[in-house]
Amino acid sequence: MFSLKLYCARERERKKGGGSRLEKKIRQLFYFFIAFGIVLLAGCSSDNTESGGGTASEDEKSGGTLVYGRGADSVSLDPINVTDGESIRVTHNIYETLLEYDHNLELQPKLATEYSSSEDGLTWTFQLREGVKFHDGTDFNADAVVFNFERWMDPENPYHEGDFPYYPFLYGGFKGDENHLIESVTATGEYELEIVLKRKTAPFLSYLAISMFGIASPAAIEQHGAGIGENPVGTGPFKFEEWNRNNTIALSKNEDYWMEGKPYLDQVIYQVIPENSARLNALQTGEIDIVDGMNASDTTIVEDTEGIELIKRPSFNIGYMAFNMEKEPFDDPLVRKAINMAIDKEEIVDAFYNGLADPATSPLPPSLWSHDESLEKYDYNIEEAKKLLAEAGFEDGFTTELHTMSNPRPYLPEPMKIAEAIQSDLAEIGITAEIVSSEWATYLEDTKNGKHSMAMYGWTGVMADPDNFLYPNLSKTNAEVPAQNIAFYKSDEFTSLITEARETIDQDKRTELYQEAQQLFQEDAPWVMLAYTTPPLAQSDYVEDYNPHPMSNDLMTDVYLSN
Repeated sequence: MFSLKLYCARERERKKGGGSRLEKKIRQLFYFFIAFGIVLLAGCSSDNTESGGGTASEDEKSGGTLVYGRGADSVSLDPINVTDGESIRVTHNIYETLLEYDHNLELQPKLATEYSSSEDGLTWTFQLREGVKFHDGTDFNADAVVFNFERWMDPENPYHEGDFPYYPFLYGGFKGDENHLIESVTATGEYELEIVLKRKTAPFLSYLAISMFGIASPAAIEQHGAGIGENPVGTGPFKFEEWNRNNTIALSKNEDYWMEGKPYLDQVIYQVIPENSARLNALQTGEIDIVDGMNASDTTIVEDTEGIELIKRPSFNIGYMAFNMEKEPFDDPLVRKAINMAIDKEEIVDAFYNGLADPATSPLPPSLWSHDESLEKYDYNIEEAKKLLAEAGFEDGFTTELHTMSNPRPYLPEPMKIAEAIQSDLAEIGITAEIVSSEWATYLEDTKNGKHSMAMYGWTGVMADPDNFLYPNLSKTNAEVPAQNIAFYKSDEFTSLITEARETIDQDKRTELYQEAQQLFQEDAPWVMLAYTTPPLAQSDYVEDYNPHPMSNDLMTDVYLSN
């Protein structure tokens, strides 16, 4: 009944705002004649329509329901307990962080308005935004931030329930662990916060901008405990309304949002439609307003269809296939290198990305400083791949499994088809790969627990620092179950290099360390790197000011519906 009610409300808004495409076309002609001074229908007007290309007023921008079509459901709405984009794209509109990244990947104030550090770089003082309320009406202040940090970092805290995977990625473990970064977090005033570090850490401020560290209402955490993932309460532009698993998540406008006059939309609905073509069809028929996750080949359909528009998310990702190096024969670098040479990466990019990707050559995307252009690639070479496989003792090949997610990802728009292409390439060197496909939440659970032999995967950056691509995905620290390093790559040398880079302030020196780490990665070959992508999306032409973020954590604060 919930979905029917939501869609009925949405249809009423749509009819009030313009009705069918035929009605829109008639209205466009009407305004055309007005522009030439021919008044055809004196006294007629539309409350929701911009005229003459002028800027819409705040009243004209306000109202309406936007339906965002996506390929998979969120895993949880407790940001500290997730790493996946489908969860973060929702929680980022419910919660807010102390700092945030703008579309140019520059740090900006959010719940913290100012910050400063001591000369030794260990003590950081933050001035917090005043007058901000959580969605439950309680106050945001320094005590609330301290409460959240204590929940995140202390395994003995009664509300520390879950894996909290991103905290140890960044902060060197939890409270009590030898390498834990935080010395103390203290409220030094109602709106003043002090964080003391044990050692200098170059990307520390970036950590505070990551969506996983959205500040939750202490009262809500005390009320719901582990259930906060299904009852999220933050300070963001939208409030949680309802979640129908594997169907819809509904958010409603935060009427008391601290940013005056915003958001414009009354409601945002995240609608799961697993199949790419079905999702695009839903956009064409007006059932949804935005499509995330498309077959790259469908971009021409969008460009040729009246009333919908193609948009592109700036590239800040990598798609790859990880070997489980704890399983034979993938513990042998000769096997890993042979498979790297057997897979035709350029052909995969040409076939499935429609000009919206480039073959990946490094675990860091080209847009990120310290990306090493000089890395020697594993070019497609079947004969050399066979030689390496024979040298490893597998002249006749072997049988294995290739795991893939069933839903599209920004870096893998058609994961099943890409897996089938890899399967075909591997057959050329005698490797029989059985494809195992599963839905998103199950897939994440299986891979982090090492149930795979080879697995399709990828990463969209959540901070503009090489640390974010290398440390979570490739450090020895994160290769214990539940692992983010699903290659289970446990190189002491590699981890030492990226740890030193994390603790080095000089960016030139950090670049040297990261490039040395990339060279080592290439030699060890824990992944087959596939593509850096520019993910395509599509929207109805009445959706205004939707600007896809490179990190996929799209805020809906400024979005409005023009008709």
